[in-house]
Amino acid sequence: MLNPADAAFAATLAALLPGGAVRAPEPRYLEEPRGRWRGQGGVLVLPRSVAEVQAVVRACAEARVGIVPWGGGTGLVGGQVLPDGPAPVILSLERMAAVRHVWPGENALEVEAGATLAAVQEAAAGAGRLFPLSLASEGTARIGGVLATNAGGIGVLRYGNARDLCLGVEAVLADGSVIGGLKRLRKDNTGYDLRNLLIGAEGSLGIITAATLRMVPRPAVNVTAMLVVESPAAALRLLTMCQGRVPGMVSAFELIKRTGFEFLAAKMPEVGCPFPVAPDWCVLLELGLPSVFDAEEVMAGLYAEADEAGLVQDGVIAASEAQRQGLWRIRESIPEANRLVGAVSSHDISLPLSAVPEFIARADAALAGMGAVRVNCFGHLGDGNLHYNVFPAEGRDKAGYDAAAVMACVHDLVDAMGGSVSAEHGVGRLKVGDLERYGDAGKLAAMRAVKAALDPLGIMNPGAVLR
Repeated sequence: MLNPADAAFAATLAALLPGGAVRAPEPRYLEEPRGRWRGQGGVLVLPRSVAEVQAVVRACAEARVGIVPWGGGTGLVGGQVLPDGPAPVILSLERMAAVRHVWPGENALEVEAGATLAAVQEAAAGAGRLFPLSLASEGTARIGGVLATNAGGIGVLRYGNARDLCLGVEAVLADGSVIGGLKRLRKDNTGYDLRNLLIGAEGSLGIITAATLRMVPRPAVNVTAMLVVESPAAALRLLTMCQGRVPGMVSAFELIKRTGFEFLAAKMPEVGCPFPVAPDWCVLLELGLPSVFDAEEVMAGLYAEADEAGLVQDGVIAASEAQRQGLWRIRESIPEANRLVGAVSSHDISLPLSAVPEFIARADAALAGMGAVRVNCFGHLGDGNLHYNVFPAEGRDKAGYDAAAVMACVHDLVDAMGGSVSAEHGVGRLKVGDLERYGDAGKLAAMRAVKAALDPLGIMNPGAVLR
């Protein structure tokens, strides 16, 4: 139920929009996946057009009411909830979910921000193309949120982040004006790049309402293997070898530690392990090949070369689509197993590729000096993005650990080694302090100047990214 102040403003908004577009938010709009925060009630608004988004933003600006954009609610850094301060308007774009246009010959499509990532992938597939951004939450995550956080996923190595797959955005700014930047051009040097300013801004500068996106040709065949390696250093050497053998065709290269298999065995035994004994380290490798290649021959040759070089110790090559999906299920289930175990502290970090093995060794040693812990280190090794997550020692409760000290230990080392404490999840509200602690002073000053210029009233996702 809305409080009187919220109800009065809801009535103002309801007069601007069609029936049913304004109401009190259901619980799902006030939650985030990791349960760190709970949002405030406020008012939920579900516009169906850019004009309706404009009307809402203008009303909020006049009343000095904050706006929290809500996509699919899958963000992991709290950008979609406002836990304190005046209750906001929660602006959900889920009713703006149309695929407006598809141009197969141009490898481009135009979609509204409320379209799910899975729906965009299906639209591309229907045109015989691929929209290559892939996330575990793709059935729920919406394109507006994917762009607002510059989401990554498993295909970044080959295809890039969300930013690399976007040709243009349409967005409503804090004064209600519209940036109509939906041209599907590969070259457009007409001033400031507002598209890339809005991508990754997490709704703090404006609300993305639509986008033109880049598609790519579909590989004729995907060949997938899980290969046992001695160490992260060996995994990196294997990556270099693969990229040299089939340049531009390595679609994914994921690092998996034995801890991940142990957590799956304990919490999700139905997922299984393809090896009799879980290896200390392995990689999940996928190649996307054109029809001129013999996929079986390519993978067999790659394995033989890696074996001769001493880079692999064992391996499983998927012989069917079902086996391929089974290997990917292992990788995609690890975050859920982590959640069921319960982390002391989770870290989404990136490092220069050559620094990854040293970081893992140094971080493990530093944490061991703080007490007994378990580390599950896995992630997108091909682009230097690790999910380095710290858990209680077996039989201990996470409440007995200083989570802030653990995070500071990991993040201090990442920063010292030239990495980033936010690789693909964004800043949200979780990492505002980290941005201030580790961010370049000049960059922070420029960001604050841009925020003040585009959102002088501070109504756009207040408290996210900057404070």
